[in-house]
Amino acid sequence: MLEKRIENTISKAFIELFSEKISDKISLQKTRKDVKGDYTFNVFPFLRITKQPPEETANKIGDFLQNNLTEVSNFEVVKGFLNITICKDIWLNLLQNEYKNSKRGLKTINNNSKVTMVEYSSPNTNKPLHLGHIRNNLLGFSVSELLKASGKKVVKTNIVNDRGIHICKSMLAWQKWGQGATPQSTQKKGDKLVGDYYVKFDQEYKKEIQQLIQKGSSEDDAKKEAPLMKEAQEMLRKWEAKDKEVYQLWSTMNEWVYEGFDVTYK
Repeated sequence: MLEKRIENTISKAFIELFSEKISDKISLQKTRKDVKGDYTFNVFPFLRITKQPPEETANKIGDFLQNNLTEVSNFEVVKGFLNITICKDIWLNLLQNEYKNSKRGLKTINNNSKVTMVEYSSPNTNKPLHLGHIRNNLLGFSVSELLKASGKKVVKTNIVNDRGIHICKSMLAWQKWGQGATPQSTQKKGDKLVGDYYVKFDQEYKKEIQQLIQKGSSEDDAKKEAPLMKEAQEMLRKWEAKDKEVYQLWSTMNEWVYEGFDVTYK
């Protein structure tokens, strides 16, 4: 066991460095999250043996560990606390050995079992992929692989939200203020370009709301009666009716976004 090997090597360090065999039980703690390292050894209880300052004692033991244990890649001393960093390869080897020694291990996928579907990424086509999508992608992929390792038949799917009133907002803003802009003419990724018009819609919509409020409307009424929102709702009705012009614009702008997504995914 890794912890036991470290504790035994610390015991050897006391013999070789301080000519003292310690009877006190050596114990390691998991290093605090705000400090570098994996395990922490508190040297304060042993200063009566080393008869040296805590930092010096910890540094000597840290050097001994690094020179005598291949598992230890680095260490850091904070006052009298020795924070020990373990080589990353060691963790991977431990995991692989656990699988080899486990009675279960990695199960063979049972193709007759019910399919488990994991949906992840699933962005909107009115704005670019962002940092939150990275988290979503890594979690979705990891969960999928864990389920596969347990023997389940897994299907990964990415359902792109490319329809609805929010998409019409980007489309309407492009119609009004885009002046025929394309990813090629602006040298922007398609998802970034379309996202800019979603933001533009929101900016102009808020202006209209404020104008209506100044004329005496309540905020709720102003949000409903703002001309831009009514136009976006009318565009959605046309899309649902398969209006040729609206449907073509929807298809074109979606393709811009998909191409931008492809670049980010790669």
